[in-house]
Amino acid sequence: MTLRDLLVYVGNHPESVVLYFAILPIAALLLAWIAGAEGRNSPWNYLYSAIIYLSAVPGIFALSLNIYIFLFERGSILNLDIYTQLLPILSMILTLGIVRRNVDLSYVPGFGKLSGLLMLIGATIALMWLVDRTRIYAIISMPFSVVILIFVVLMLVLRFGYRQTFGRGYRS
Repeated sequence: MTLRDLLVYVGNHPESVVLYFAILPIAALLLAWIAGAEGRNSPWNYLYSAIIYLSAVPGIFALSLNIYIFLFERGSILNLDIYTQLLPILSMILTLGIVRRNVDLSYVPGFGKLSGLLMLIGATIALMWLVDRTRIYAIISMPFSVVILIFVVLMLVLRFGYRQTFGRGYRS
């Protein structure tokens, strides 16, 4: 089974996916109602962390997949599958918005790692798109290991620049 087969199967049988992504914002609302002002304290912040990860990991995957399809495969937005490509992103945004409204995200364990992962994925896709558009690999005849080394150095520079610009605002 390929990833395409899995996405087609989920698109044809969306009941469990819709239920999963509908439960996450409802769980965040319920947790906000139960925890109230104590949301930044343990165990509530760990429950918020679990809800965030359960919504953000599929959301980030769907977002990355959409960017890949639209930028690299030049897919049409009209072929967007609502259940596998749009619903995870909407659920992630809604869940993060609900959690953010009720608790400061700096108190949620692991949120700094998640935002760092999102920045790393974004920087990687941007660099891949830049290399794809400039055709630098076709113009310069250098060994592939040197291209990988340049890529790693650019990623480290991006990470250093991000930390210098925004600091360590979130506790991990």
